[in-house]
Amino acid sequence: MKIGQVKKWNAERGFGFIATDGHDVFCHVSALPFGTKALEVGMHVGFEIEISSRTGKPQAANVRTV
Repeated sequence: MKIGQVKKWNAERGFGFIATDGHDVFCHVSALPFGTKALEVGMHVGFEIEISSRTGKPQAANVRTV
């Protein structure tokens, strides 16, 4: 599990980016725990990285607050 910090979050559109190891990782609202609809900028989170079947790029999965 990687640890990162929420860099940007657009609650209206349901996605944002998590900064980790000098890279930004895309995060969709569907990667958040059930009932969680948004993250706050600056929040520390733990997550896994998976490859998007749609874009072929890395994205966050199983995001949890730490």
